[in-house]
Amino acid sequence: MGNHGSNLDDILAEDMHHWYNKFMRESPSGLITLFELKAILGLKGMTEDANSYVDQVFLTFDMDGDGYIDFVEYIAAISLMLKGEINQKLKWYFKLFDQDGNGKIDKEELETIFTAIQDITRNRDTDPEDIVSIIFEKIDVKGEGELTLEEFIEGAKDHEDIMDMLKSLMDLTPVLVIIVEGRTG
Repeated sequence: MGNHGSNLDDILAEDMHHWYNKFMRESPSGLITLFELKAILGLKGMTEDANSYVDQVFLTFDMDGDGYIDFVEYIAAISLMLKGEINQKLKWYFKLFDQDGNGKIDKEELETIFTAIQDITRNRDTDPEDIVSIIFEKIDVKGEGELTLEEFIEGAKDHEDIMDMLKSLMDLTPVLVIIVEGRTG
């Protein structure tokens, strides 16, 4: 959707004091709850799948599992999204996709997440079923209908088209722009 009005490569270059001020402006308590995150991002009237996706994103950023995102978790999440190594990003994607926490992702979990992402971003260029079919066709080498973390990382890294698809689908730039610049409207 074109120019987001920020040079995101420079976001992390800003000094920590500046980041802290932005964080405290949005959440004076120093902690962001799931409800506050949804309010910050202006997410209202979402489908059940989209709502579950936002919940799952929150849980992956809430690294200590206390029900809040604190400043350290906030910075770690933004750093991962902007500057993380590919293995780190793929591990984060996997954790996000593994909704039931069983250490494997199946077609239904992926389809649910991709549908939810499209509901939030309004980007419906590709049918989630088609995306999932391509991913499993190329990287589910054992044909089990589920992927372990290792299979997912190795398979994604071995197929540039899958990496490009994941990067495009999982682009959280609009979310970062809202966080960095504040709500618009």
